Amino acid sequence: MAAVQYDQATRLYPGTPTPAVNELDLTIDDGELLVLVGPSGSGKSTALRMLAGLEPLDEGRILIGGKDVSSIRPRDRDIAMVFQNYALYPNLDVAANMGFALKQQGVPKHERLDRVRETAKLLDLEPYLDRKPRNLSGGQRQRVAMGRAIVRHPQVYLMDEPLSNLDAKLRVQTRTELVELQQRLAVTTVYVTHDQVEAMTMGDRVAVLRDGLLQQCDSPAKLYHEPANLFVAGFIGSPAMNMLPVASTTPLEIGGTQIEVSDDLGGERTTVGFRPEAVIVGDGPIPARIRIVEDLGSELFVHLLIDHDGEERRIVAKVDAPFVGSSGDNVRVRLHGTLHLFDAAEVRRQSVEL
Repeated sequence: MAAVQYDQATRLYPGTPTPAVNELDLTIDDGELLVLVGPSGSGKSTALRMLAGLEPLDEGRILIGGKDVSSIRPRDRDIAMVFQNYALYPNLDVAANMGFALKQQGVPKHERLDRVRETAKLLDLEPYLDRKPRNLSGGQRQRVAMGRAIVRHPQVYLMDEPLSNLDAKLRVQTRTELVELQQRLAVTTVYVTHDQVEAMTMGDRVAVLRDGLLQQCDSPAKLYHEPANLFVAGFIGSPAMNMLPVASTTPLEIGGTQIEVSDDLGGERTTVGFRPEAVIVGDGPIPARIRIVEDLGSELFVHLLIDHDGEERRIVAKVDAPFVGSSGDNVRVRLHGTLHLFDAAEVRRQSVEL
C-alpha cells in the first residue's frame, strides 16, 4: 500500500496542439479510493495510463510510495489494473485466470492456490473456480477480472471503467460491492469513470478533469454543494444545476422577479446557478409552465419553462410525491436555499443563501 502523487504530470500526444493531460498536480492518500471523472476527451484515462506506465510522461513525474516511477516499466511499478473489457483467457478456468500473473512471477503453486482461494472467498467466486469464462455471467466475469488484480497484493489498484459493460441493475450492485471490498482491503485505488453518479457514490474524493486540466478534487458533498467553477457545477449532479445568465447588478432578476442578495456581485457576475431542490413549485412570484414530469417513484423532477430576459429558459425542480400537475400546466415557483454566482470567466463562485 502506498500514496500516489502526480507532480506536474503532462502528456502531449504527437501531432496534437494541446496536452491530453496538462501539468496535473494530484496526491492520492494511502488507502484512498479516488475517482477520476470527466467528459470524453478530458484526459482521465490518459492520467490512469500514465500512472500504469502505459503512457510516457512528456513533463513532470509520478511517485508511488514516495518513489519516482516515471521511467520504470509497468511490470515493475507494483500496480494491478482492471480494464473495461474483462480480457479473460477463454481456455483457462477461473482459478487459472486469477492465478495466471502469479504463475508468471514464479510464485510457488501451493502459495498461488492459497491466494486464489482466499480471493475467491472474498469475491464469492468459490463455487465457480472450475468454470470457464463462457459459463459465467457478466457480473461474475467482472469479479474474476477484479480477482486477478486483487490476488497479486499490489501497492495500487487501477480501474478503467470496469463496470461499463454491465447492465444498470448489476452495475449498481457491483459498485457497492467494489466499495465495500476496497474498504476491507484498504489499498490505494484510482478509479476512472465518465458516469458522475458512479463517481459521487464511490469515491472518498472525486477529481474532475476537463480538457486535460484538473478542475477540482474534493469530497462528493463538497463538489455538489461548493463547486469550484461553472463547469464543475454543471457536470456534477443529476439533473444538472440550473443555470441562468443575469445582469451584473443587484438585486438579481430571475424570471422577471427581483431577488435581493446581500453580496456585492461586482461587474463580472454573469451566471446564477441553483440546484433542482432549490426550486419550490406551487407558490411564489415566478410564473412557469410545466414541460414534463419525471416520476421516479421515490422522487419527481418537474421540467419547467420560465420567461427570463425575454427568452424561454428551461429549469428543473425536484419535488416530493405526490405531485399534482402535468405537461402544459401553468404554475408559480420560487427559489429557496443556495444560489451560486459565477463570474464572467466562469472560474470563481460565490454562494448566497435565500
